[in-house]
Amino acid sequence: MPRISITYCTGCKWLLRAGWMAQELLSTFEKELGEVALLPGSGGVFEIRVGEELIWSRERDGGFPEIKELKSLVRDRIAPGRDLGHVDRAAQQSQQQQ
Repeated sequence: MPRISITYCTGCKWLLRAGWMAQELLSTFEKELGEVALLPGSGGVFEIRVGEELIWSRERDGGFPEIKELKSLVRDRIAPGRDLGHVDRAAQQSQQQQ
């Protein structure tokens, strides 16, 4: 079962954000995930990995992911055929408007 890790900056007080994202992922992917780990870091770090693959970096990607975006990124890696319901519909509507 896949492991997700969220490394957050303790000095920036991002534990609550990391915890909330972990809870959302565990709720959405309760049958597909083996673990979501919260890893304390420093220096403004906020990174999310699926296994060893870095899927989000605050520095690289700018800020924090919207939860819908994060769920889509995770789904694409661990359960590509899975429908995320309202998350997918919102993404489709956004693409149609562009």
